[in-house]
Amino acid sequence: MRLGWECQNHFVKSSGPTIKRALPRIGVLAIQGDYAAHAAALAEAGAEPSLVKTLDDLRLDGESLDGIVLPGGESTTMLKFLERHGMFEALSEFCRTRPAFGTCAGAILLAREVRNPPQRALGLLDAVVERNAYGRQIDSAILHSETTLDPEPLEMVFIRAPRILEIGPGVETLAWREGSPALVRQGTLLAATFHPELSSDRRVHRFFVAEVMAARG
Repeated sequence: MRLGWECQNHFVKSSGPTIKRALPRIGVLAIQGDYAAHAAALAEAGAEPSLVKTLDDLRLDGESLDGIVLPGGESTTMLKFLERHGMFEALSEFCRTRPAFGTCAGAILLAREVRNPPQRALGLLDAVVERNAYGRQIDSAILHSETTLDPEPLEMVFIRAPRILEIGPGVETLAWREGSPALVRQGTLLAATFHPELSSDRRVHRFFVAEVMAARG
């Protein structure tokens, strides 16, 4: 069964070379977490979502993904899956060469250092991230904060959220929680300690789609 957000026509066919897709194709790592909500949000933001479940889904050929979202979930479980299925290095290579957006556990996976407790990460985002920094599931919260994306406050859904403790000089903060970075960008990497897919506010996904479009040229 095909999901409602899947695009039927990926390419325009001609007798010559394949024509570039009108919509960017953005993968969503579908190991755990609410990846379907991310896919729906990407579709609303003007992209063609594609679930990433296998090593082959991460290929870097000309008909591959234009970017990827690493959703929330449990970062240790995600890490074990990636290692067991030989996807860790492939994902690292993909995120070095294409735009990537990590949310909650996905932000942890992107970081150069993880604490509480320490664990392996992709080491691409120049940030130190603390797991479960705000407490357990019962301490989850929906907050509104200023953001550089727009004058209007940004709704942020925090669920067992990590906290960004440190960022490097090349990392830009786009939104905050209690003085700590909650949404950051470094080149074509974007990371959020909250779950934008669980909000009706699509500004963060639209921003990432625009970044992917810019990277496509």
